[in-house]
Amino acid sequence: MSQTSVLVIVEHDNQTIKSSTYHNITAAHEILAAGGELHLFVAGSQTASVAQLAASIKGVNKVLEIQSDELEGQLAEPITSAIVAVAKGYTHLLFPATTFGKNIAPRVAATLGVAQISDITQVIDSQTFIRPIYAGNALATVQNNGQQVVITVRSSAFSGAKETQNSAQIENVTLAQLPQRALLKSQSLTQVSRAELSSAKVVISGGRGLSSGENFALLETIADKLGAAVGASRAAVDAGYVPNDYQVGQTGKIVAPDLYIAVGISGAIQHVAGMKESKVIVAINSDPDAPIFQVADYGIVGDLFEILPEFDKALA
Repeated sequence: MSQTSVLVIVEHDNQTIKSSTYHNITAAHEILAAGGELHLFVAGSQTASVAQLAASIKGVNKVLEIQSDELEGQLAEPITSAIVAVAKGYTHLLFPATTFGKNIAPRVAATLGVAQISDITQVIDSQTFIRPIYAGNALATVQNNGQQVVITVRSSAFSGAKETQNSAQIENVTLAQLPQRALLKSQSLTQVSRAELSSAKVVISGGRGLSSGENFALLETIADKLGAAVGASRAAVDAGYVPNDYQVGQTGKIVAPDLYIAVGISGAIQHVAGMKESKVIVAINSDPDAPIFQVADYGIVGDLFEILPEFDKALA
């Protein structure tokens, strides 16, 4: 594999492209700094609009589109087979470090018999990458051996690519019947009217200190005024206060907004690993010794049930 060639796996819902893909494309451009081809891979059902959108993104040379009823539910087995079928010739296969990417990337790497480098946050060159280890307390520099490699990209570490007047070639790929070992019977999606957590410029998150799911309404009122997304610690999710979609942390979503407000969150290392790259961190907690204050730029020690109404009043 002499020339660098990157295949970015597009995360989508059969209608629109998820924001994680745009960040992956920026990482791909950095890998291709010395030249090479950037292709996008769209697999799904009735994805013509997704492929057209993918083709309009700056710097994309080609879009590979595979449409099949077996791919409608974005299940891992058929998508893995589809990716493996077109993977030959690419030096790098890029996935977002999201639930989607983490579900598929290891299967692709194992099937191809190649290495995987997970959760990269920086590209040094086409073979050298930086990734966090030990819950983000250390950074490892990892070097590939020049062979084909599967990579997952932490979206919050890269800016999002832009749609332009680019018109990349769209190539329709036809495959034999894909494996269908599982069926998608139903899915329940959390509907939110405010900003998406992983790409929001402002995030306000609640922890166990809120005491109940009903009290998250205090955060939602403030979030609406700030144009913010609402997140939560794992403790709040495990307690059933909010859905799993809200979870910020090592086992949840990694965020790096301009402003992160942590309310009633003690600051366990797993949570901090998911938000410590935020530009400004504000913590509200009644315990002056809470670990969250060690990473906060501004801290308020006090009762959140008294502080939040005052905060809301000040915003009004």
